[in-house]
Amino acid sequence: MQAEGGGAITYFRSLSAAGFAATAIGYGPARMGFGLFVPDFRTAFSMSTSTIGLVSSLGFFGFFLGLLAAQLLLTRRGPEAPVLLGLCAATLGMVIIAAAPNVAVLAIGVFLAASSAGFAWTPFNDAVHRKVRDADRPTALSDISTGTSIGIVVAGGTALAMVLMGFSWRYCWAAFAMAGALVLVGNWLALRPVERGPVGTKGQWRRVLQASALPLFGIGFVLGTTSAIYISFAADRVREVGGVPGLPAAAPALIFISYGLFGLAGLLTSRAKEALGLVWLLRLLMGAGTLSLVIVAMMPDRWAGVVLSAGLQGVHVMMTSAVLAFWSERLFPALPSLSFTAVLLVMAAGSVLGPGLAGLASGAAGPMAMFLGAAVLPAAAVLFLRGHHASERPLLAEA
Repeated sequence: MQAEGGGAITYFRSLSAAGFAATAIGYGPARMGFGLFVPDFRTAFSMSTSTIGLVSSLGFFGFFLGLLAAQLLLTRRGPEAPVLLGLCAATLGMVIIAAAPNVAVLAIGVFLAASSAGFAWTPFNDAVHRKVRDADRPTALSDISTGTSIGIVVAGGTALAMVLMGFSWRYCWAAFAMAGALVLVGNWLALRPVERGPVGTKGQWRRVLQASALPLFGIGFVLGTTSAIYISFAADRVREVGGVPGLPAAAPALIFISYGLFGLAGLLTSRAKEALGLVWLLRLLMGAGTLSLVIVAMMPDRWAGVVLSAGLQGVHVMMTSAVLAFWSERLFPALPSLSFTAVLLVMAAGSVLGPGLAGLASGAAGPMAMFLGAAVLPAAAVLFLRGHHASERPLLAEA
């Protein structure tokens, strides 16, 4: 590992930049773009709320499978292979969405595009652990995870331009696909010097999936479930009540731009953890997620409510994602990528379950009740989190 000098700084900058761009595409338009354009898809393909939930869950299932495939490729080929494959899936999936003639083809595109998020993030945990010195790792991992914010802001800005200029949503997705192709080339150049790590995963899953890590996995599950519900249905919730005053058609763009801009707080995650301690930071982040869901349930027709709800959700998702990245690396320093993959698999399981169940609940009880029900999960996390749950001491000896 590059532990001192200019080499470490070079890897710190190049891996942070490459990871930032990969997550901007994979976790921005590729994974979250479906929720942004749900009102347009509903109109174009006559989609019901339950169908929207099922297509969204299918996308998150692609994310789940991408995580598994990424770990297999990482151990056999190194970080370059899964990242590049994920960016190829993102680009192809977004091309399919842009050209989709019906719901079935749209669902295939959503599945492929969302799978890229599973491929294109966890390998950076392995590369950062081996190529960036210990003091810089939390910052590098926070930078990478916060790429999502920029991806969402750009996607939201593109959707806003669509509303103001009157062009088709299909052009937006074509633009996203071109951006994905450019990021693919950039990551190919950045990751070529990063070799395969020496540690395989045979027999290692049992070492990661232990009772002492349950708080880490519990937070991941809550984040995956509630964030997937929010990004799948928040824009549709605001649109169905008439949008915000003065600019009703731009409500989805407003949500995602606010989400992404406030989510840039993820860049401050490492500093916030040092100032507050991990347990208090987690309590505040789970509280932000709770308020976000309550506000979108109760105030979907007011500018202040929409911006505050989306902003709190952005802070909740980006900062909690950054926490999960460096927390898993601290607990399992010998297995940085595998441990983070395990966290994201739990998160992805919540993301698969959440939208499907939420779509059924919304159809039966209404969207307000559905969002309020979803808010129970992060609220419970706030109540049950204790200091001993947020230990950062390694659970395994360094191999």
